[in-house]
Amino acid sequence: MKTDIRNRKDIEKLVNTFYEKVKTDEVIGYLFTDVAHVNWENHLPKMYSFWENILFFTGNYEGNPMARHKELHEKSPMNPTHFGHWNKLFTETVDKLFEGPKAEEIKNRALNISAAMMYKTLS
Repeated sequence: MKTDIRNRKDIEKLVNTFYEKVKTDEVIGYLFTDVAHVNWENHLPKMYSFWENILFFTGNYEGNPMARHKELHEKSPMNPTHFGHWNKLFTETVDKLFEGPKAEEIKNRALNISAAMMYKTLS
């Protein structure tokens, strides 16, 4: 039985599962592995804090994801398909692992953040 997202441990489970998909994904995986050359040991804890702050207002995230996405776009142009596919993978991952109000909230927040990032990155 699935539970709702309750704490950082659940966020870590979500983020780890999601990025395992992303790393090998045919549509967006190359952006992380070949273009950004993501250092996963550094990136994953930042994503834990980012999503924990988004969902639980912990105030423990420091960073500028917009600048990172613009830099990535300059190296390898992104398009709406990339953002839409990221949304699809994220939503599928949440739905596979969790259910409840926080699970719905994180999906909605992710879609809103993605839309803002896409608009600002591609403009």
